[in-house]
Amino acid sequence: MKFLDEFRDPELVRGLLDEIGKLEIRATLMEVCGTHTMAIAKAGLRKLLPQSLRLISGPGCPVCVTPQSDIDAFIALGKEPGFILTTFGDMLRVPGRLGSLETARAKGVDVRIVYSPMDALEIARRTPDHKVIFFAVGFETTAPTTALTVKTAAESDIENFSVYTTHKLIPPALEAIASDPRIEVNGFICPGHVSVIIGSDAYKPIAEGRGISCVVAGFEPADILQAILTLTRQIASGESRVESCYSRAVTPEGNHEAQKAISDVFQQCDAEWRGLGIIPDSGLALRDEYSLFDAARLPVVLEIKSHYEETPIGYCRCGDVLCGLILPDECSLFGSTCTPEFPVGPCMVSSEGACAAAYKYGTD
Repeated sequence: MKFLDEFRDPELVRGLLDEIGKLEIRATLMEVCGTHTMAIAKAGLRKLLPQSLRLISGPGCPVCVTPQSDIDAFIALGKEPGFILTTFGDMLRVPGRLGSLETARAKGVDVRIVYSPMDALEIARRTPDHKVIFFAVGFETTAPTTALTVKTAAESDIENFSVYTTHKLIPPALEAIASDPRIEVNGFICPGHVSVIIGSDAYKPIAEGRGISCVVAGFEPADILQAILTLTRQIASGESRVESCYSRAVTPEGNHEAQKAISDVFQQCDAEWRGLGIIPDSGLALRDEYSLFDAARLPVVLEIKSHYEETPIGYCRCGDVLCGLILPDECSLFGSTCTPEFPVGPCMVSSEGACAAAYKYGTD
């Protein structure tokens, strides 16, 4: 196909596709990384693969899996006198039950876009008469930076800075997916960025205990196809183990310094995931010694979270998309009521959301 000539190494891609096709495997593979979701859609990999291989997206977009309760609680903090909210740009338009940070800012809440938690700490340093709160969103990839920022705040006695953490951990989410009878997955395409931190060995309990193959992939089309080929070979042979097709960046043990930074500041806790509900030990909460910097312990947050009930926005099915139960275009709102310009759910808001990827690059 002439389309293949557009790839950086078309001959390698052709060879990988030929090898995958020869195996004639019927299987469902889930990519659990938003960057992979975008790369797969942009390269049109789904239409190049045999019809017997089904690729579905999982909960690999941290913006998408952040529940409404956290968004509404964070907005409520901004309505307190003298508070400044700081967040990554992707979170600005994600809807809670009562609106988004963007609509809150339009109503006078002081919401500022930052590129790192250190930027938020600098705002706190410059405005000592305000309380600056950073919305800490992300998986194991971004948690070390948040941890180091909290440590810096403590060491510098910057007491007007705090974080509202919604950091989440990927392996417990994969365990939840593997044990969910609604979701039939034969193999996981494991995230590259997260795996740099936690190491590929972190997926061994899933491969060995759940019998689901796990292969870490890079982000080029050839990287992803190599991971798919590796998964299909395992499935064909009846095996399930962890392999890495991203050895240039990922080691079995991961980054010990980053892991220590996380464990020094955070402890595991139960966390709510949009679409998956509460998953035990899948979140990160600040340790008691850093309670001064924990916005989640403030009274307004505790009050909101104590009686909050998640309710879908309209007929949005982002939760089902995040579980791989449906494809984006199987939601009745996709492409009509819900578009990137007027998103209804987070999967269309985020630059790594499955619905945003499908809208931009097509659903085939």
